[in-house]
Order: sequence, then structure tokens, then C-alpha cells
Amino acid sequence: MSRNFYKDFIKGHTGDADLQFLLVGGELVKIRSSSWKKNRFFKLQEDCKTFWHESHKTFRRNQTFSIDDIDSVRRGRQSEGLNKHTEPTVEEKCFSIIFKGRKKNLDLMAASGGEAKQWVNGLEKIISNMRNLSPQQKSEHWIINCMRKADKNGDDKMTLKEVKHFLRQINVEVDDTYAEEIFKKSDKSNSGTLEGSEIKDFYNLLTHREEVDVIFAKYAKTEGQMSVRDLQTFLLNEQREPATIEDAQKLIEKYELDEKAKQNKRMSKDGFLMYLHQEDGSILNPAHKHVYQDMHQPLNHYYISSSHNTYLMEDQLKGPSSTEAYIKALMKSCRCVELDCWDGANGEPVIFHGHTLTSKVIFRDVIKAIKDYAFKTSEYPVILSLENHCTLDQQKLMAHHLISILGDALVTKPLGNKMPTNFPSPEELKGKFLIKGKRLNKLEAFFNNNNTVEEDTVSEDDEAADCKENGQKAKPKKSKIKLAKQLSDIVIYCKSVHFNGFEHAKENQEFYEMSSLKESKAFNLAETSATAFTHHNMDKLSRIYPAGTRTDSSNYNPVPMWNVGCQIVALNFQTACKEMDLNQGRFLPNGFCGYILKPEFQRNLSSQFDPNALTNGPWLKRKTFHVMVISAQQLPKINKDKHKSIVDPLVRVEIHGVPGDIDSQETRHIDNNGFNPMWNQRFEFEIHVPELVMVRFVVEDYDSTSQNDHIGQYCLPLTSVQNGYRHIPLLTKRGDVITSAGLFVHLMLIDAQ
Repeated sequence: MSRNFYKDFIKGHTGDADLQFLLVGGELVKIRSSSWKKNRFFKLQEDCKTFWHESHKTFRRNQTFSIDDIDSVRRGRQSEGLNKHTEPTVEEKCFSIIFKGRKKNLDLMAASGGEAKQWVNGLEKIISNMRNLSPQQKSEHWIINCMRKADKNGDDKMTLKEVKHFLRQINVEVDDTYAEEIFKKSDKSNSGTLEGSEIKDFYNLLTHREEVDVIFAKYAKTEGQMSVRDLQTFLLNEQREPATIEDAQKLIEKYELDEKAKQNKRMSKDGFLMYLHQEDGSILNPAHKHVYQDMHQPLNHYYISSSHNTYLMEDQLKGPSSTEAYIKALMKSCRCVELDCWDGANGEPVIFHGHTLTSKVIFRDVIKAIKDYAFKTSEYPVILSLENHCTLDQQKLMAHHLISILGDALVTKPLGNKMPTNFPSPEELKGKFLIKGKRLNKLEAFFNNNNTVEEDTVSEDDEAADCKENGQKAKPKKSKIKLAKQLSDIVIYCKSVHFNGFEHAKENQEFYEMSSLKESKAFNLAETSATAFTHHNMDKLSRIYPAGTRTDSSNYNPVPMWNVGCQIVALNFQTACKEMDLNQGRFLPNGFCGYILKPEFQRNLSSQFDPNALTNGPWLKRKTFHVMVISAQQLPKINKDKHKSIVDPLVRVEIHGVPGDIDSQETRHIDNNGFNPMWNQRFEFEIHVPELVMVRFVVEDYDSTSQNDHIGQYCLPLTSVQNGYRHIPLLTKRGDVITSAGLFVHLMLIDAQ
């Protein structure tokens, strides 16, 4: 294999002092606890993608991890481990590497603040470089890394045996005849090995996209290339975009790689492939990657990304509680987090799942973490949902911590100078925190000098009363607790009240009074009183939470709750599952800000929308959704431990929405090809309420004897789907992008005949 070819590819990545520092490497102190602090050598490997560090484990002397596995790098004592096991005096020397998924953080300490800064700067640069690569560059990077691994003797050449090994590495099983055929085509020197430019020829043969050739040839009418007019015709006919000549010209300037073609205002095949792989050729409408919806509507007019028992990292009975769980949820743009508060030792309130063996985390530390990470991915308001089990003294301390740590960002009185009659908007509440909890009196007390009550008893929160469901010892249902005025006073727009039916709420409930409903009750109401439920959510907030029996932290389907306009549909964010895929897909558009404006028929009081009955109304817009699954590229191996294990992929297209729209269809499976499988299979879906439809693409490894293995998925609202030939990125179970992997499809949403 040619190392020069590889170095050309990563050129520019290593000409930086901080990156050179990583390549040389150095000693760091690895910290696991107050008593476990060990010196370990770390360095970036030559591929600029893999980190090596020494290990003193008997069977794992050398350990590596990929830059792709890193979620973020935090400077200072910003992890729970460093905060607990180091002193504030070493703040400047510390940093943490945060991994994707469930892999534990790597907490490290350098010899000096300057060295720590170099480690962090270098890591952030290499991570940024990797993430800024185009999909084609990532693909090339991945393939070349596999070539390097296949070159067993490191002689910069590839024998036929090494080529066969390489093909298995990239997840494709071919017979010896085909392997010999592409080897001979590339071995122009007839030397029996591939080297130099021959490796590039081999790479080009391997990655040739026949399906893209066919599309390009159909429209490339100008000396084998697309003129501006040719490209405009493609955009109008295939992509169904209202493209002008100027739009086509901009795409050529943006994506064409050949300078001569660009000067001639033409697009080559390479430029066309680049366009298809970038955001303009993606399934997700590029305009929806940013905040594009009206953010000036009342808060209850939005679906709000929400977490249940946010503090838990695993199950509901004995798993760990951690500030890290809050950080992970907030970094996924979760805008409503839950805090179960109990009396702690030394007078400090703690958060944990009461009456269980889950570990405890200090309330104050959680509020600090929330303050630090609440607005890193979204500037829109965060709701802190308090489940309060504390005595008066510790409630007062909770209020003190909330006010002192959150400062001016905490909403402590209604906006404006008069009693509001509706919620403020997300735009008005940018950068603000709202407290959801019990309140001693009406909000009007702020304006009529009647806010003097010191403390009183209130009924406990509905979710606390429902804790009997999971077999825990619990207080009698709806017992009373004493509520401190200090904590009551900072509950402004989200006062918790018991749900007594829609008619009672309509007559007696203020707009800022909201109820929490367990899933069984909410699902029953959605089935039997869908229109009333939808109307209730037009001027009030509703929060839905999982049943107490879900001790494994599993989730319910959020779609039926969105169908009736529920805003705060709380899920267990720590659990990778189909329901979380739907949740992340729902909040993917609108800048991934955690707020999605509900359809107009879920906001207009004159609406009689019922998701269970497809009656005529503004919501009924009959469409036919045509999907052709064409091909996939570079799917990951599922069983990496088995050298000869190759996936047999199939693709399932799922439609989630109102009951009348639910559907699912799948392709045949392709034997032994995860590198470039091709299906060319067409499906049709009849859609009735498109504004509530979620589309989920799932890729699985077919198994005739057991359940298929999950390879990757991608989910988004139908309203954010672009028509035409589109590439679809694939995500892991944890929601991380699978580097280089993707689907290629043709999509068309048209009015039903």
C-alpha cells in the first residue's frame, strides 16, 4: 500500500504544533478514584485517527481508541469523576475525554496547565478535522485505514492475499475469481503486487457507483458533463426543486472539484457525486437544519424534548445516578429534565430514585452541571421538573441553590407588569430556566400583594404517588407534604396540579397549571377522548411519563402522545431503542433546538381533530409517498470478532403517525455484501395526515435462525424530507453517525390520485 497516497489524504492535518505534540505523545495521570491515579503514556498514531495508550492489564498491554469514538473533550474538572476525586487547585491541569455511547469517560491530568491546554487543543483540532471531512473523504479515509491494516508486512504493497483480507475487512465477501479480476485490472505493471498509483486505480474500481453513473449519464448532455442548463433540468425533473439557472450555477461553484469544469460552468461526475453526498443532496431539507419555525408562539404550542428520571444512567432499581446523565441529555437538546429530590446527609438535598438502590447525586452538583450545559446546543428555555420529597429545611436549601447558581437565568416572576393570560414564547424565554413543581398559591399573588403565605401542606406530585406501580414501598396515594414558600415562589409558569378530567380542567385550571399523566392513563385518554385531549393541550401543558413497571428503563411509543398534542412526552434518554430514535427524529429539524411547533390543527381552538378518525378537515391531506431503496455504502460489520463475518443487509422503511398511516415495508436481503449492496426496490405508502408522520429507515443484518441484528437507522418527520435522489446517513443505536455508511434512495411525495 502506498503511504504517500495516505499522507496526501491527511495532508494539512499534522502541520500544526498542537497536532505534532499529540503525535509525539507524553505521560498523563489517569484518574479513576481518589486512590487510583496512575501514570500512562498516550500518543496519536500515524494515521491521525487512532489514539494509543499503554495499559498494565496482563492481556491488554496496549490499548487504542478511535477519534471517531470521542464525543467531546472537556477542559478542567468538568466530569463527575474529576470533580469528586481531585482538588480545585489542579483545575488547570485536568481534562476529560468523553466517549460516545456508554463507554466510560477518560479522566486525565497533565504535568502543567500549559500541557493540558496543548492536549485539549490538539484533540479538538483533530476531532474538528475529522468531522469536517466530506462524506467522500470520510469514505476514503476509512478505506485507506483498512488497506493499511491489510498490508500485514508494512511494505507499502498489496498482494492478492492481502487484497482478499482487505475485502473481508470492508464487509464484502467475493469469490476468488472476482478478487483476482479486479486485482489484475489494477496491476498494470504485472508485478503481482499493487503499489503507488495502482492502489488508487484499485480504490476507484472498488468504489465505482454504477447507480450514480446511470443518473449522471441521463442528464450530462454537454460533452460528458452537466451544463448549468442540464443541472437545472435534473433539479426540476428529479429533485422536484423550483431551481433557477442561478441555483444550478451556485451548486456547480459549491461542489465542482475540477477547476476547468467550474470555469466552463459545468459539473463533472465527481462534482455530481460530491453534491449528492452533501447537505443539498441529503434527505433532510437543509433549511430545516437551522431554526426555521415561528418561535414567538406560546410555549404550549410546541412539542418539547423531555427526559424522565434524567439522573439515571441505566435501570430504575440499582443503576448509577450521575450529573453526566444530565449533561448527555442536555447536549441532545433535551429541554425538560427531571429531578427527584430527597433529604441528604449533612443537610444537602440529593437526587436519586427513592426507595431503590440507585446511587445518589448531590442536588447542588446537578444544578451546576445544568447551568454549565443547558444552552450549549440550544438557546431555548429549559424546564426543571421537580419531584419534591424533601423536608422544609432542605427545600429552602434547594431554592437557595437554584437562585444562587442559576442567577438571572431563573424565571422568578411572570414576564411583564400585569397578570399574564397565556404562556410566553420560547423566543421570549431564550436562555431561561423554568421550574415545574408545586405552588402554594395562584400566580395572581404577584400582582395583588397576597404573596405572604410562608408554608403549607400540598398534595404530593402525581408521579410520586404512582411509585407503587413498580413494587416499591411507597406512601399512601396522594399523601400531603409541607411546601416551603421559597421553593413555591420560583414556580411560575409550570405549577403541578392533579388531573381531574378535561371538563374540570377547562372550568377550574389556570393556563399555567399542568398535570403529569402516567402512560397508561394518557394512552387511554388518547384512545377514548382524543379530541378533548387535543383541545386541553391547546391552552395548557401536559407531561407524560413512563409506567413505574418499566424498571429496565424501557420506553413507551411517543407518537400517540404527539398525535393528541402533548408537549412534554418524557422518555428514558439513557436507553437506546426505537422510541428514542423516534424522539430524536422528531426534534432533528428546526435547528435541533428541542422545540417543534405543533401543526395548526393542534393549536386552533376551532379544530375538531381526532387522530383515530380520518374525518375531513385541514389535517387531511392525502398523499402517496414513493420510496425506491437503491443501494447502501460501507455498512459496518456487526460481529467484528469473527474475521469472516459479513453482513446480509436488508432495509425496512417504517411510517409512524396517526393509526391510519402506520405502515412498514422491507427489501429482500443481500447475501455477504455490506460494502455496496444494491436493491432497487420500490415501495408506496398512502399518507393521510402528513404533518404528523415520522419516517424511519432501518438497516438490519438478516438472520434466518434468529432475530436480525441492528446495523443503523435514520428517522425524521415527513415534512422535512426532500424529494428526489437522496443520501441518508445512518446512526448507531446511541444516535451517533456511523462514519462513511449511508443509504441511497429516490423519494417522491405527491398528492394522492
